Amino acid sequence: MLLKGELIMMSEDFKNKLFPILPDVIKNYGTPFHIYDHVGIRQTCQNLKETFKKAEGFKEFFAVKANPNIEIMKIIQDEGFGFDCSSIPEIKMARAIGSYGENIIFTSNNTSEKEFSEALERGGCILNLDDISFIEKISKPFPELICFRYNPGSKRTGKEILGNPEEQKYGIRHDQLIPTYKLAIKNGAKRFGIHSMICSNQLDYNYIADTVKMLLEAIEIVSEKLNIKFEFLNMGGGIGIPYKPKEKEMPLKLLADKICGLLDKFKKKYGYAPKLFMECGRYITGPHGILVTTVINKMSKYRKYVGVDACMSSLMRPAIYGAYHHISVNGKNDNDPQEIVDIVGSLCENNDKFAIQRKLPKTEIGDSIIIHDAGAHGYAMCFQYNGRLRPKELLLRNDGSVILIRREESYSDYIATQNFMKRIYKPKS
Repeated sequence: MLLKGELIMMSEDFKNKLFPILPDVIKNYGTPFHIYDHVGIRQTCQNLKETFKKAEGFKEFFAVKANPNIEIMKIIQDEGFGFDCSSIPEIKMARAIGSYGENIIFTSNNTSEKEFSEALERGGCILNLDDISFIEKISKPFPELICFRYNPGSKRTGKEILGNPEEQKYGIRHDQLIPTYKLAIKNGAKRFGIHSMICSNQLDYNYIADTVKMLLEAIEIVSEKLNIKFEFLNMGGGIGIPYKPKEKEMPLKLLADKICGLLDKFKKKYGYAPKLFMECGRYITGPHGILVTTVINKMSKYRKYVGVDACMSSLMRPAIYGAYHHISVNGKNDNDPQEIVDIVGSLCENNDKFAIQRKLPKTEIGDSIIIHDAGAHGYAMCFQYNGRLRPKELLLRNDGSVILIRREESYSDYIATQNFMKRIYKPKS
């Protein structure tokens, strides 16, 4: 039920399609569940392409870690995007829906030789190496196209979540730029890319544009020293979304204009410009997913608690980052009686809280709680601590129907890896 004056972070279209049918969806599937907006995801993909169309060779590689569901990936693939993968299972998911070769970028760190070997099977992918020592871990023949993740260290200031570049475990140092690409050339590389991601959930477009400027400067250094051209630069992801009601959206057009200006300037100087790649995850799916849960307890201790049937195992961002997620009570708004509460789950951990001392409409047992902007790094970060199993995922399709795209876990799933023929090793006496 929609009420006038209700403050909602999700899109109007998502809200208007979902809320009138939400009681029936809950009745049919039960809570908790994550649900995503097909239309919203597709429109965001199309807006990204349109906004950056002036950048030659622009391509988005969706960060699978943000939302690793094959049905979501199919929507994104249909818009012509590739996939940024950080593990072999993520690569396998991309290949399962028909993405191969240079439609996949494998960005990993602390990677094993076995993982590199698997990544290069079945048409391979674009390897984005995180350390100079990884070059010798790549089986021969060495890939013709290679990319390296660049960490500028003290040349850039840090931001929340990822922290200061000098403290990050990612990327080659500035002084390693020349030796790294020189060694790659020696091993057989002929095509080159460079990547950097030093921020996350960034709403300041100038900071992200400065990352592109930094990468172009790095390209100049390497190109002039080694006489090579760069096929692409990957500016990473990091484009944020407004989680709080008064936060402003990233001015995407201003970002695109500034980046395209930097690329044009580079082209005038060198006669070409590298293709622009990015690997947004949160920006694509974050605003287009919510976690729906039900009030099961009202408790009074030294403060008031509202207990719901989801817990941090279904959405852990508030617990590990102190992240804010807007919360609403379906059918109620600011004109209803209010109370200050903690919204909590059932884990044996005191940080199992979706909101702390949040002013919300007064709830009753059975009310539906909607946790907004959970479409990225929501289900993806779920876990099974305390035997609290991962919830189901639903998709609100463009025709208004709702489909189950991942079932909830069962006890059988929970113990599946313990059900096998035991192998016993006995030391020789």
